[in-house]
Amino acid sequence: MGRILVRHAWRELIRTARRMSTEGLVVGTSGNVSARVGDRLLITPTGVPYDELGDDDLVAVDLRGRQTDGTLRPTSELPMHLAVYGSTPARAVVHTHAVHATAVSTLVPELPAVHYATAALGGAVRVAPYALYGTEELAAGMLRALAGRSACLLQNHGTVAYGDDLAQAYDRTAQLEWMCRVWLAARSVPGLSPSLLSAGQLEEAAERLKGYGQP
Repeated sequence: MGRILVRHAWRELIRTARRMSTEGLVVGTSGNVSARVGDRLLITPTGVPYDELGDDDLVAVDLRGRQTDGTLRPTSELPMHLAVYGSTPARAVVHTHAVHATAVSTLVPELPAVHYATAALGGAVRVAPYALYGTEELAAGMLRALAGRSACLLQNHGTVAYGDDLAQAYDRTAQLEWMCRVWLAARSVPGLSPSLLSAGQLEEAAERLKGYGQP
């Protein structure tokens, strides 16, 4: 890996981790972030406040999880990150304990399609069954929930989203938390139930989203 490329990626990873905290998607040292650079994964260390991370704290592992750089131990959720990279085209992964998303994960087996942004994540967002954090069981359940999706919820735990880069993975995370907040607000109105989008409406939105943004 080119040293300059790695340093740039590590700094972007730190900025993303700090943004999770600033925007209320995690508390303390919870949650974690990773990014793939070549055949290695840069990943946040376990138990270290994000505002204390600097250039010299870089942590990297290979695609089997063996540490290649740094002296700090990788996040305890390393199995989950490795599973995402091993089964999807992910170049970055963001895991949070976002409040509204975690609340939804305790209520339903999937987040209903309350907004067309659901299409950008591949469809109704599934909830992976509860398993102890940091385990292969959690990683396996997460992969099943991610099938055909770029994000999922973890029951009584939080969120996982991946993307082509850290910006996209974070944006998907934020969109998921927003949709969970919308659904919770809508279903809290006594005597009314949220209207949901059909599969056809989601397909239509997905097609339109392909051309979204600047060329």
